[in-house]
Amino acid sequence: MKTKVLMVCLGNICRSPLAEGILKSKVDSNKIFVDSAGTAGYHVGNLPDKRSISVAQKYGIDINDQKCRKFSKEDFSEFDHIYVMDRSNFSDVANLAETKEEVNKVKLLLSEVELGIREVPDPYYGGNDGFENVYQMIDSACEAIAKKLN
Repeated sequence: MKTKVLMVCLGNICRSPLAEGILKSKVDSNKIFVDSAGTAGYHVGNLPDKRSISVAQKYGIDINDQKCRKFSKEDFSEFDHIYVMDRSNFSDVANLAETKEEVNKVKLLLSEVELGIREVPDPYYGGNDGFENVYQMIDSACEAIAKKLN
């Protein structure tokens, strides 16, 4: 049985698609399933932001096959681990939980590493540098997660 990991941000177009792609590149897909979702439904069905696609491609990761979807209560029973990008995402996801076990599945992504910050900033309204910075943070966390799961 595969371990299932869900990456969550607000819109599922910037941070969580990167996290999905990065973690997929570091784990055995026969053992670990990785997906992503957003807490808001603004972009359902859309591709990730072009800047996320670009920074992923820079590091040899293709996220062009991803489509935005909204987080749902069913994700608690579907996934073993739910990683959120910031405290707002944590609250939005935890508020949908019906049990303590469901809440316990939810963690801040950066809780897996010591980077001096706890939240992955949303790069949407910034320039390309923000996407590079976010990529590096997510990559560090995904490396730690992959070591735990592999």
